[in-house]
Amino acid sequence: MLEIWGRPYSSSVIPVIWAAGELTLDFKLELAGGSFGRLDTDEYAQINPNRMIPAIRDGDFTLWESRAIIRYLSETYGMGTLCPHDTQTRAIADQWMDWCSSRAFSPVIWAFFSTVRTNPDERDSDLIAKYANEAAEIFPILDQHLGNHQFVAGTDFTMGDIPLGAVAYRYFNIDIERPSLPNMEAWYERLCQRPAYQQHVMRFFGTNPSQWHALERAGIG
Repeated sequence: MLEIWGRPYSSSVIPVIWAAGELTLDFKLELAGGSFGRLDTDEYAQINPNRMIPAIRDGDFTLWESRAIIRYLSETYGMGTLCPHDTQTRAIADQWMDWCSSRAFSPVIWAFFSTVRTNPDERDSDLIAKYANEAAEIFPILDQHLGNHQFVAGTDFTMGDIPLGAVAYRYFNIDIERPSLPNMEAWYERLCQRPAYQQHVMRFFGTNPSQWHALERAGIG
């Protein structure tokens, strides 16, 4: 059985779990990282010498890095669905996965850490506004693209939607200013109709660090 190592509320692990869900794969979530520990064990060092999450073990094969794992799962178990047969469509999916890494992920995750993962009396409103403004400059690029596409690689849902879809859930559910993004919001609503997205991504993550940690511990099942 496929093993996914990581935390169920981790921004890097969630896309991997979601991909496995879309592929209806049987998998075991091996809790690791944060309060679950295990990253400093010899066993985990054999899986990921960086001692970071996520990582997978698929039989005798191990792999780390979130987007590399998504590509592997899509190509191995979802060729023709999550991984398009057409090389140009696949390249577009890859493009948006990389764009998520290089442009979209950072401002959203830092806005998330500056709000949900910071106690209310310690939050820096100027810093939160900085990250919100960075995201507001970036996401119109995706919004314009989605004006002509149902999903990031065209008419069908692919692996290209997964990293961005996980980021979008946090972006639309944290307390920050956002510009009008009608096409991105419509795409997000389409994602919200997907059962695997509902199960693995659309989890209430609280409004402060105490709630966050309690929810993660309670949501491991």
